[in-house]
Formats: sequence, structure tokens, C-alpha cells
Amino acid sequence: MLTVAVADSSIIIRSGIIAVLKRLNLPNLQILEVAEMSRLTYLLKKQKSDILIVNPSLLGVFSLQQVKTESGCSHLKCIALQASMTEQSVLKSYDEVLSIYDTPDQIREKLQGITQRVEPVQNGSASALSTREKEIIACVVKGLTNKQIAENLYLSTHTVMTHRRNIAAKLQIHSVAGLTIYAIVNKLVELDDIRNIIAPESSDV
Repeated sequence: MLTVAVADSSIIIRSGIIAVLKRLNLPNLQILEVAEMSRLTYLLKKQKSDILIVNPSLLGVFSLQQVKTESGCSHLKCIALQASMTEQSVLKSYDEVLSIYDTPDQIREKLQGITQRVEPVQNGSASALSTREKEIIACVVKGLTNKQIAENLYLSTHTVMTHRRNIAAKLQIHSVAGLTIYAIVNKLVELDDIRNIIAPESSDV
């Protein structure tokens, strides 16, 4: 069961987000509606949630860490609901950013990206990676940018970045060179694919 808390004082925005979530037909989805921000931590504590969708400006003096600590939801993933301009420094503390102008497909992709649990990987096993993560690794070692990967795999750039953070956490590999070696060893790419990228650069030297 995946519990998503939608917290916003505006009934129009709150109801709209909930309506879209229901239309996505995600399996085992349970929605917690939070109308009063003063009751946010109480309701999260009462009904443990996996994901919190909240307008950053409505949290006031409370930080996300405070919300997680006081509600007892240390694993809580937080999505910033951007209904107006928000400082980038504020958005950095969130796991994902949701715009009120996002399409249902974009919302689905962001939710699917954030719900992937980051778990320790034994010996860097490729079996611990999802199919999508393996596809993204292959794209990265082939030299594609986040934007190009998003276009090729029909994802949002935010989702690609979330996948890349998860990959780095799972494999404990934080460089393209390291991912390249990993991809070759685990047969996620053909050696010729790498040669085709390196060869034109080498010929100019």
C-alpha cells in the first residue's frame, strides 16, 4: 500500500491534485487529505505516509526535517507542489517538484521515480537495478545528457535526475567512468558502443 498525503489549504488545488492521482489508477494507492497545515504532523503520525505533496510556502517556519521527525515518518519522500514562484534553495530540500501545470503523464513519471526505494546493493549486483535504471546507465555511458535521456525514454528531466541519484546510491558509483566500467562488466552496453564514442575524439588528437 502506497500512502500519499496531499497537503494544501486551498480546496481547489488540493482536490485537483487528488482527482489527478485517482485518475492515474496506480495500484494500492491510498490518499491522505490534509486541509489544515497545523494538523499536518498529527495526521502524518496517525496515518503513516510514504509521500508528502505540499506547497513549500505553506510550511511556514517548519522544515521538512521537523515534519519527518515529529510525525515519525523518517522515510517520508517530499514533493514540492509549485503553485507559484519558489526559491531554488528551498526546492533543493525536496525529492521532487510538482507543478500545477504538469500533465497526468508527467505526474505519473515523477511518482514512479520517487517511489523507487534506495536499498543497499550486495556486491553492486545489476539484479538490484530496475529495467529503467539499467536503460539510463546505458544512455549515460553512451554520452547522452539528462535532457537527451529524457527525450529518448519519454521521461521528464526531473525523473531522469531522480533515477541517477538512486543509481548512485545503490551502486555507490559517482562518476561516468565508474558507471562505464560497471556497464561493461554487467553487459548493459556493448564495448563497441563505447568505442564509437571514444574513437572520433581520439582521431582529433
